[in-house]
Amino acid sequence: MIKYLSVFLLFLFCSCTVGPDYEEPIVFDDEQIAKSLHLKETNSQVSKQWYKQFNDKSLNILIETALTNSPTIKGGVAKLRQARTIAAINRTQYLPTLSTDTQYEYTKASKNIGLAADTNYFQIGLDAAWEIDVWGAGRRLNEQSLAEFEQAYFSLHNLQVMLTAEVANTYFLLRTMQAQLSNAQNNLKLQQDILQTVTEKYKSGLTDAATYHQAQYLTESTKALIPTLENQITSYKNALAVLTGVLPDNLPADVLSSHKNPVQKAYHYDIYKLYELPADIIRSRPDVKAAERAIAAQNAAIGQAIAALYPNLSIGGLFGFQSGAGSKLFNSDSQAYGYTPKISLPLFNWGKLQSNIQLQKEIKAETFENYRQTILQAVEELQNSISAVQTEYQHNRAQQNAVNNMQKVLRAMRDKYESGLIEFSELLKAEQDLLNAQTDFIKSNGAVYQNIIAFYKATGGGYN
Repeated sequence: MIKYLSVFLLFLFCSCTVGPDYEEPIVFDDEQIAKSLHLKETNSQVSKQWYKQFNDKSLNILIETALTNSPTIKGGVAKLRQARTIAAINRTQYLPTLSTDTQYEYTKASKNIGLAADTNYFQIGLDAAWEIDVWGAGRRLNEQSLAEFEQAYFSLHNLQVMLTAEVANTYFLLRTMQAQLSNAQNNLKLQQDILQTVTEKYKSGLTDAATYHQAQYLTESTKALIPTLENQITSYKNALAVLTGVLPDNLPADVLSSHKNPVQKAYHYDIYKLYELPADIIRSRPDVKAAERAIAAQNAAIGQAIAALYPNLSIGGLFGFQSGAGSKLFNSDSQAYGYTPKISLPLFNWGKLQSNIQLQKEIKAETFENYRQTILQAVEELQNSISAVQTEYQHNRAQQNAVNNMQKVLRAMRDKYESGLIEFSELLKAEQDLLNAQTDFIKSNGAVYQNIIAFYKATGGGYN
């Protein structure tokens, strides 16, 4: 027995881990990415609660509710727990197991077989089994499980990033529609006052039918915008309900109140802060980290496939009591034990094991390309968002100037019309131009918020 134990200990001592050890791939180093994005060297980090800089309590409540109550997030948490449980299961696969085996057997002999008698058989004992991880297949399995758990962890963070941005973006789209609705209602009231004046003049014969119908047309055109805007507001409200995991009437914040609508004016943001990001901002985004962990998991799968080429060593054992009579089962003479060392080696399998190794390597090559693609898309997303914020601020200033100028034009045109210097059609055109300029300015205010949100999403949303 000592000889067998010595052989076993020798195998255990010589055990190793086959397959390639994982090294994090470098597609582009941080300095290359930072230079491409024109980032400034800084140690500052993005806060997970970046949205609080907008100072909007309703938005804060909506996002915090979504992060705890959204089915998307709860599903991501469930996947993370699954990955953790799978890792716990896989950690035990190559550990010794112990089970109890208790049985009773009674055999009644046939009268036609001579002197055979009825028999009883009693057994109770312990069975032990251990598949020894000589070549590291178990250790590679643990590596894979841990990497997949970390992948699920970063994927959950990525869901939080996307959900936060989606809630904020939908909220400001709703606020933009509300601001447009308020603007349309104010213009409608003004146009209705003008129409009433024109109607009185038309009835008195002081103006012609064309002027009267033009005033009617402008009023009805503005009135037609209102139901469309109201429908869009309802749609965005319903979208927020889905994102926060509640019914539309149970939204945790009042999103329909037009009091202090932030989109009525542009949000002031220091655009120079767009470049004050750490050099590793891309590599540490949660979606990029999840893609990198997928490579690590697949690298471990290669090691498992290679380990299948080598001899497999396992040992089983039994200790217990066996007797033909229950009263003698625990006597010293009823003791029984045994052990079964086993070595198995695959000899001929039509190249299946070698093909599996090649398959795992090809899958790893695919996961690497997915990782590279994720990095490239992350750089593109961040670069586009920075450019969009800068461009929208330029556009916003121009739109604000256009509104200011059109307000002056309308006042001047109204004075000219009342003095009889211009036709009514010119006044109506000025009124329509002001409505269009105000609508475009409100859209631009909303776009400023949306582009800033896209920027924070592109940075990883503080989940780096």
